[in-house]
Amino acid sequence: MTRSDDRVDTLAEPAAVGGMKAHRIFLLLKDAIMSGRMEPGEKLPGELKLAEQHKVSRVTVRRALQALREAGLVARRPGIGTLVLEQPLDARLTASVSNLLPNMVQMSEASHVRLLEFSYVEPTGMVRERLGMSSSERVQRSIRVRLMNDKPFSYLVTHVPERIALNYNEADLADTPLFALLERSGVKVSQATQTISAALADQEVAQALSVAVGSPLISLTRVVYDQDGRGVEHLDALYRPDRYRFQIELNRAGDEAARYWEPMGEAGGEPKTSKAGRR
Repeated sequence: MTRSDDRVDTLAEPAAVGGMKAHRIFLLLKDAIMSGRMEPGEKLPGELKLAEQHKVSRVTVRRALQALREAGLVARRPGIGTLVLEQPLDARLTASVSNLLPNMVQMSEASHVRLLEFSYVEPTGMVRERLGMSSSERVQRSIRVRLMNDKPFSYLVTHVPERIALNYNEADLADTPLFALLERSGVKVSQATQTISAALADQEVAQALSVAVGSPLISLTRVVYDQDGRGVEHLDALYRPDRYRFQIELNRAGDEAARYWEPMGEAGGEPKTSKAGRR
């Protein structure tokens, strides 16, 4: 099944949908398509049925469906209805939460970076505290956008203590993954803490990721430590959920009286990291 080469970025469409109700229906249907709950070739309910389901007018439904068509997610077939289109298999990266380093290696090989900012600044109080820095230390702050197939999927803000960052320059960061530059600087990474949440795109992030302002994003904060327990990197990352997702492989553990799930890495298994599409 073919589609136009003029496809608009999936998450950029809500700005043109027109109205919050149409925006909401667009996002619900998009999520059903991208998650695989609606398969390629499957017919969407008619305008009247969708209007009844969501308690909106048919005009609102029509706007949402038009945005889906412009995003390349569905096609209108005369005499048949609105059908779900096949999506590229490499439309989304799937990353293992349990196996951090192989995940970063794979990501760097499958994508490239656009460096937006490189500067030395005074860190915020939160970054200073998390990295365990003294009041006199500065950080190297960078903003990067990572792209796959020339389409942006992540917006990365990193802070690295100046004593470490002086070992590489702006050109290095534009061409080499940060974790490789840390290792080249003599840093022995030991552990990291990571939290995953959600956020909405502000104007700057929306422009960088080609999404509408207010679009939902995956939010990740990671602090990396060396063997001496010193913070060596603070990362704030925002990801487009239609192009990136996290996956955790779990093992059943414990005895019969207290069974529970734990990440496979903790039980000696090998977490999987792979590219995936709409599966």
